[in-house]
Amino acid sequence: MSINDYIIRPERADEYREIEELVRESFWNVYRPGCSEHYVIHVLRDDPAFVKELDFVMEIDGRQIGQNMFMRTVINADDGRNIDVLTMGPICIAPELKRKGFGKKLLDYSLEQAVQMGFGAVLFEGNIDFYGKSGFDFARKFGIRYHDMPEDADQSFFLCRELIPGYLDGVTGVYRTPQGYYVDDMDVEEFDKGFPRKEKLKLPGQIFG
Repeated sequence: MSINDYIIRPERADEYREIEELVRESFWNVYRPGCSEHYVIHVLRDDPAFVKELDFVMEIDGRQIGQNMFMRTVINADDGRNIDVLTMGPICIAPELKRKGFGKKLLDYSLEQAVQMGFGAVLFEGNIDFYGKSGFDFARKFGIRYHDMPEDADQSFFLCRELIPGYLDGVTGVYRTPQGYYVDDMDVEEFDKGFPRKEKLKLPGQIFG
């Protein structure tokens, strides 16, 4: 299998469940015992902030191996303006194909499509070691703060990339995560009952307990 033997295309409604299964496999026991990301994308597709034109699937030989999506949100600027921006994810690659370059190709393609649509910037939570390779930097360097956190707190997880150079010039303020990302654990548990049973494990490196 070559890194170049892939296509990236819009997600279709008839494959929503398959993509949710892919996301579940990709995130299971990574950040917490089990995961919630498959339910998150299920909810986000019906959110008014969802950008349907930026909902992508990556496939090889007809098999879905990755996905990414974007949501509209805002920065509440300190001068009273609301600055329109995007946030992103969950983005995933099939577990057995991680760290082979597919994720970066999916990410870079997705960002280029957002550029073509005229969006000004993307902000989200991620690892700078990976996303920095695609032009992201710490959001604090742009003067943007993560909501509900003290200004002196470690916000190194909070990243930003301008899609239009200079879009955030003169902007300082607080980023707002779209409400659709906040899902109830009980709703996640109920949704997960419709999938094959998998063992939840508490593993080193998980962020949430």
